[in-house]
Amino acid sequence: MNQDQTVDTSVLEQINAVEGFDPRPFAVDYTDLGTGQTRKRLPVMIQMAWFRLRYPEGKISVEVTQGHDCFVAKARVYPNYRDPVECYLAEATASRGRCQDKPSVSPREWAQTAAVGIALRNAGFGLQFSAAGEDFSSTAPDEFTMDLVTDPVPEESAHTRPAAPVAPPPPPAPRELTPEEKLEAAMRLPCPIKKFSGKTLGDLVSLDPKSLVWLANKYTHSEEISAAAKLICESALNECA
Repeated sequence: MNQDQTVDTSVLEQINAVEGFDPRPFAVDYTDLGTGQTRKRLPVMIQMAWFRLRYPEGKISVEVTQGHDCFVAKARVYPNYRDPVECYLAEATASRGRCQDKPSVSPREWAQTAAVGIALRNAGFGLQFSAAGEDFSSTAPDEFTMDLVTDPVPEESAHTRPAAPVAPPPPPAPRELTPEEKLEAAMRLPCPIKKFSGKTLGDLVSLDPKSLVWLANKYTHSEEISAAAKLICESALNECA
């Protein structure tokens, strides 16, 4: 390239452009768990919402397998849900194990979130308008965290009876679910929206995240469904603890 030639980076902004939607205000700081460096990226939920705006009939497929000490997820992005298996826009694979600094984070969900985010960036749903804004380092970025606090189970007070017979001990209190178990249980709940009959709340993460947000904030027919949808949204959106 001649010295007097310049690169017009504005053309990058036209990749997957959607009228009336600018993804830049949604960019957040991500911390690289290996180097501690911080850079700008788009949250995965924003990438997915952008993808739905650009491809209303698109599809994101995710396959997760368990390795020796980690989960491996492969994500593929399709412009139309009718597209053949091999006719995808982009794909990505990510593996995640347990993080000692974030013991409540599910490595399975972390791997799935990472793979979807990278696949969407590969398909052009990233910070391409900021050419130096992203990299694809092999070091795991902090894409997926959960700031969920489980209340401890209160200890039972001992009761003594002065006279015999001694009452049998009370049954043990039910075990409190871990944050990971709560999230998995929430994702297994059936979706109450008619057009997603037979699907679960977890399926909405890839099928229609906007409907998941609606269930979390405006659905009033079931507190359990609304609370579960909120838990799933918080887990996916709270990515920079």
